[in-house]
Order: sequence, then structure tokens, then C-alpha cells
Amino acid sequence: MKPLVIAHRGASSVELENSLAAFRAARGHGADGVELDVHATIDGEIVVHHDPSIMGLPIAQTRATDLATVPLANGEPIPTLAQALDVLGTLRVFVEVKVLDPRWDDRLFATLDRGPNPAGYAVHSFLAPVIRRLGEKRPTLPRGILSEVRPPSAKQILGDAAAETLWPEQSTIDERLVQTVHGLGATIIAWTVDNPSDMERFVRWGVDGICTNHPERARPIVDAARAA
Repeated sequence: MKPLVIAHRGASSVELENSLAAFRAARGHGADGVELDVHATIDGEIVVHHDPSIMGLPIAQTRATDLATVPLANGEPIPTLAQALDVLGTLRVFVEVKVLDPRWDDRLFATLDRGPNPAGYAVHSFLAPVIRRLGEKRPTLPRGILSEVRPPSAKQILGDAAAETLWPEQSTIDERLVQTVHGLGATIIAWTVDNPSDMERFVRWGVDGICTNHPERARPIVDAARAA
């Protein structure tokens, strides 16, 4: 199996990141899936945005109806996760949970269950306790843990989160790490990889996914490897 091409926050090189426009463009730019970020509003709506606030409004302290009136830089409203999933259709979706109060866990699960491709959804986070908690409540939901520095032990970081996928920052990856993760029966997704030569190297090493702002660059590289 060759790696998935995962559009980082949608086709964010051509449209505003984490916007419906970026999600609409992802498939046409060669993505197999999309990575996006979520927060919950004070009344439990799961919305897609990277930062914890927008236009000075803290998402976790704002009602969904009020948040919906605040435009993104491209003029669109901030999307809900449900809207994003509808736009993405059959693409795989990797949901980065930024912060999530446990009382909204079931809202997240319900939104994923109602999407058009529930078997193609996964969650990941920098927060191991959040991923472990979600896994305890929904053991069948695929889960990943993000790492910004080289983990001293891949086994430990995966185990602490009860995760099946390691998401290391691309500069911390070498072939040995890929082999170690696979030896644990887990998968590895590199982020955020925009340089074609890096993409080629990661494909050779056997990563399971390349998360990139430029899926149109990764697509021919992955396809060439599949044809080889």
C-alpha cells in the first residue's frame, strides 16, 4: 500500500484553510482525504477552525448561532463539522481535536456517524488524554497522536494515547522511525510535507500518509510509486 495524500486543512494552498472552499477543492487537487481542526462552542456545536478564537471571539465561550454570523477571511461562515463532512463526501477525513470538553464527546461521535463516509473518519490530537478518552468511549474509531518532536519511544507515545497512528512532524522522521512504528503494528502519517523531494523520500520509506498543503504535488509522486 502506498501512502494516502491528505490535504492539510483542505486544499489550503489555493483556498482559505479550513473553509468549505478549501474542502470543495481538495478532491480536484488529488487528495485521498483531508485533515481538519475542530473545537466545540459553548452549546456543543462542533466547528472547524484551527485557532481557539475567531475575530476575538473564543469559540468555547460563544454560541453557535453567534459564531455563524462571523465571516472568515474569504467571506464564508465558519463551517460546522457536519457541513465539512457533507462537502467532502466520500473522501477520508482526519479530525484534529484541538480542545473538547468531555460533555461534547457524544456530539462529535454523532456528527461523524451522520456523515456520508463514517467508515472513513479518524481523530487525532496533540493531547493524549483526549484521544485515550475518545477511544474508551468509541473503541472502533481510529485514533492518532500528534508529535512535534522526535518521540523518545514510539511505543510509549502510542500507548499513552491508546492510538494506532503516529503523526510526527516531518523533520523528526527517519526510516528507522517508520520501521519502528510499523513493527508495533501501527501506522505513520507525516506532516506537513510540501517539498516534492521530501515526499519522494517518505514514499520510499513507506509512510502511510503524507499530509500536505499541496496535494497536487504529492499525487503524481504517490501514483508513480504505485505504478512502479
